[in-house]
Amino acid sequence: MEIRVSTVVDRPLAMVWEFYAVHHVENHPRWDPDLELEQVSHGPIGLGTLIKRRNLRYDTPTEGSMEVTELEPQRVMGVKIQDGPVETRGRATFSAATPTTTDVTIWADFPGMDDSMTSRIRPLMERSAAAIKQLIESEPG
Repeated sequence: MEIRVSTVVDRPLAMVWEFYAVHHVENHPRWDPDLELEQVSHGPIGLGTLIKRRNLRYDTPTEGSMEVTELEPQRVMGVKIQDGPVETRGRATFSAATPTTTDVTIWADFPGMDDSMTSRIRPLMERSAAAIKQLIESEPG
């Protein structure tokens, strides 16, 4: 099952990239409060960066990991997520809609999950996209 959500952020591409990708570990829990993240590998976010995850979304917290598998500055960030036995692929793309606005598309692939889960997962992804937009736009431009 694949789900995509998009939003337009009223900030330049470089600022959106900085918030989303460069400071991913600090900011992801701000737009998705059901997650706790801790970077395990050293240095800036890059290919192979390993992040420890704790998913608090369901009754029992799930320990997991995230690995950056794709990174093209100001274009795309892709990750492989392992929450317990469940593997998910995530990807965010960025493009300048205008010099002061950025199109952001967030995509997730849930292998083995049937489409009946879409109605449960899409609202969570839409909530994240809206929160990303709100958080970035609330920062000084």
